[in-house]
Amino acid sequence: MPEARLRRVSSQRFLPALKFIAVAFCATAFLLPGAQAAKKEKPAASKTTAAKKGFVPVEAKRSASSKTARGAAVASRGGRAEKNEKVEKVVRGGRNVVATIHKKNGKTVVAVQRRSVVRVEQPARQSFGQMAGLHGTEDSLDLKSSVALVIDQDTHEVLFSKNDHAVLPIASLTKLMTGLLISEAHLPNEELITITQDDVDTEKRSSSRLTVGTTLSRGELLHLALMSSENRAAHALGRTYPGGLSTFVSIMNAKAKMLGMKDTRYVEPTGLSSRNQSSAQDLALLVNAAYADATVRSLSTSPEYQVEVGNRVLQFNTTNRLVKSPDWEIGVQKTGYISEAGQCLVMQAKVAGRKLIMVFLDSAGKFSRIADAERVRRWVEATHSISGSPAASSRNVGYQVAG
Repeated sequence: MPEARLRRVSSQRFLPALKFIAVAFCATAFLLPGAQAAKKEKPAASKTTAAKKGFVPVEAKRSASSKTARGAAVASRGGRAEKNEKVEKVVRGGRNVVATIHKKNGKTVVAVQRRSVVRVEQPARQSFGQMAGLHGTEDSLDLKSSVALVIDQDTHEVLFSKNDHAVLPIASLTKLMTGLLISEAHLPNEELITITQDDVDTEKRSSSRLTVGTTLSRGELLHLALMSSENRAAHALGRTYPGGLSTFVSIMNAKAKMLGMKDTRYVEPTGLSSRNQSSAQDLALLVNAAYADATVRSLSTSPEYQVEVGNRVLQFNTTNRLVKSPDWEIGVQKTGYISEAGQCLVMQAKVAGRKLIMVFLDSAGKFSRIADAERVRRWVEATHSISGSPAASSRNVGYQVAG
């Protein structure tokens, strides 16, 4: 009897455990299909939540190698990474921001990473000279400028020429005419002029340190226009000329005609418009006339200049680094650039005892116009010094320099 009772007690002892296992099995069989369906619906809900936060889900497929690497890492850490740091979703916010959502110690952790963006530059816009095929013209000095002209200012001898009849946009070389007319008008240099919205460049949208409302004297604006090629300064000078901007542009064209610049046309005083056009031969005439004006000579060859704007002092520098070079003796100069014109440079300089007028238009490369001027200087020093005889490549065509 005691033995039989012991067996019954043992069976009853395991009965609750068997019941629990049976119930758990039934519950699993009943709830598993619903759990799987809910798991399929969860990504859609996550997408909705991510969209509300401004993130766009990124679909990522793991390769077999990445699974193997992750499995090895989990095994080395005893399975802790899988329990404590499980990646749930990778989402993108904007164009280069990626967020990774982790589960760590029962908490949701979002790690945001900014990806570096490789920008593909658009092909540079071709200049008028490139479109016309002028860069294919070869020359003995291997200049990068498609147009060049070097003239002895005293004898009018043409020492070097390349496509000197070509009519091209001249960019800020325009300001040399602007400065010459302002100087010749003898307007009060102390008169204050305020930069307005009309002076803001709406064609090329170039920047300027002279904000709308800045007030400077006419003399200061002229200095900045000639030395540092300040567009708003040049436009304000033309706008405040007696009669207004249209009158000033008309006078620019009349002056060009008077100087014998037959291929030249101006439509505005800054050079931002590609419709301001001229040839190397015409520009040589302008450089000669500008050199005769003491104010233009002084301001265009100034290395630096400071102006007071409100409670600030703004430092401006020349756009032509040759001005500061001890190897050059420059009497007047002006640089220019817009994409249609390329890099441009005109100068009057004394080289090897000669007073030369140099014109370089449509040069390819940021520093190529400077390099071209250096090539010409070394070539003149070697072959055209004042005490030596000119090389055979030079020609005297009786080039008339007016002014």
